[in-house]
Amino acid sequence: MKIGLKQFWGKNWCQKNIQKPLVAFHAYLGAQEIHQSVLPLAIMSSGDNKQSQAVAKPSFSEAQACVLVESVFGLKVSKIRPLPSYDDQNFHVCISRTKDIPDGPTEYVLKINNTEASKTPDLIEVQSHIIMFLRATGFPTASVCRTKGDSITSLMSLDSGSETKNFLVRLLTYLPGKPIAEIPISPQLLYNIGKLAAKLDKTLEKFQHPRLSSLRRESFIWNLKNVPLLEKYIHALGQNRNRKIVEQVIQLFREEVETKLSDFRECINHGDLNDHNILVEPSTSASEDAAYQVSGILDFDDMSYGYYVFEVAITIMYMMIESQDPISVGGHVLAGFESIIPLTAVERGALYLLVCSRFCQSLVIAAYSCQLHPENQEYIMITAKTGWKHLQQMFDMGQKAVEKIWFETAKSYESKISM
Repeated sequence: MKIGLKQFWGKNWCQKNIQKPLVAFHAYLGAQEIHQSVLPLAIMSSGDNKQSQAVAKPSFSEAQACVLVESVFGLKVSKIRPLPSYDDQNFHVCISRTKDIPDGPTEYVLKINNTEASKTPDLIEVQSHIIMFLRATGFPTASVCRTKGDSITSLMSLDSGSETKNFLVRLLTYLPGKPIAEIPISPQLLYNIGKLAAKLDKTLEKFQHPRLSSLRRESFIWNLKNVPLLEKYIHALGQNRNRKIVEQVIQLFREEVETKLSDFRECINHGDLNDHNILVEPSTSASEDAAYQVSGILDFDDMSYGYYVFEVAITIMYMMIESQDPISVGGHVLAGFESIIPLTAVERGALYLLVCSRFCQSLVIAAYSCQLHPENQEYIMITAKTGWKHLQQMFDMGQKAVEKIWFETAKSYESKISM
């Protein structure tokens, strides 16, 4: 459903204010002007174009977000607060019970996509249907709230006079739990997360949608096969050892990964199972050794076609970030993943370099983004706080030494499973 100013505010309001629609929009809400942050397309989570262009990150006030929820989804907002986001805008929304809505969820996440992502409604529709599909098959994903027009997304158009900016809007149920970044992660929980990643990829083999091809995001910067695209942004690192490591990783990637892609097994990847996108709560299972169990999987915006080995590599890298013993993490995650999907010898042989490559993607893009938006440094640089240290440690140890730890740890689970 496309929502222009006339549809959004109603015919009478628009007739009074049509001469200056955006100014009137601000005045109506009594809110500050919508400022636009400019980010390069190549580092946007939704961007697939090879050309670097400017796109607008939404920056709606809480009052404006309240009006969106009430007008588009028909829910009365009682409380709202902003949530951190890399290139879109998210709000935690609490709603009030009414006689028309006496039951159901009371907490939601309002997602407002940036202007570039909003140009790919097919992709966002597929991602939304995947969230619903996974929930229906037992995964702890959100529910997608339908609009008053019975759609899962709504395109809001704002005319500033010189141009029209479009923002896709969605409302998802809020999931309970805390990010695993905030808890000490046990080996058992790492194993369970690896297992979860494999189950997710395996389950998505059954997913069907007429626009599934939208997940073939060939020049998507966050897809692991596009590591060489980092060369466009590596200047943000300056001249230091970090840059030299990244340059070596890119070269090794070209020589040892790109030549083997045809040997990897393809699948749909979540692509961002990081320590802030997996929620946990205290375990209620007497049979589990882990003190926590996964209660939520967030952020499907980076989904694309990839490979099984990409998913486990990305998961290992992010589970290392807050670990006191980061090198040991990989073996536990790998064991969990391989309990569902055993890797081939070729895939295992690429795992070390793929984990290094994901570190490089995250660290280079963060450094470049911080040059553009130093005001967002605290959120953008979460990975960098420990990421460079972990990447340097992996690089100094070398592939054989790291693999020995990972593969021996993974093998130790075989005897546990057979007992």
